[in-house]
Amino acid sequence: MSIDDDVALLERVPTLRLLGDASLRMLAIGSEQRDFVRGDILFKIGDDADAGFVVQRGAFRVDDGAGAEMIAGPGTLIGELALVVPMKRPSGAVALENSSVIRVARSLFQRVLESDPAAAVRLRDEFAIRSSQIASDILMAGSKLST
Repeated sequence: MSIDDDVALLERVPTLRLLGDASLRMLAIGSEQRDFVRGDILFKIGDDADAGFVVQRGAFRVDDGAGAEMIAGPGTLIGELALVVPMKRPSGAVALENSSVIRVARSLFQRVLESDPAAAVRLRDEFAIRSSQIASDILMAGSKLST
């Protein structure tokens, strides 16, 4: 894929779209493509998480080991939080077919945010909105459980 193709793919990801074209181009240039065949492990539960992955083609099963699972297809960002905080992987991911991803290292992502403060503010605001919504959802669920 060309850099323009990678930028177009990254722009399909809601979180990354907030960064804007110049930042997406920097991510596309600095990221690496990785290919997988069916059954290959992208990562395991408990692995150090130092990158996020955008699915270019194919599909991955993402499973938390406790029964929650999702299928991540093209344009899906896997491991979003790993882009901003050091952590262990809370889930594992396995290729369901021949697949490829764009690996975005946290160090690259942080350099992009440092070079574009306006993009960093947009991303911070988005995370704040999501956090507020999650807190509200937890309070609502808690109130329903206690009645």
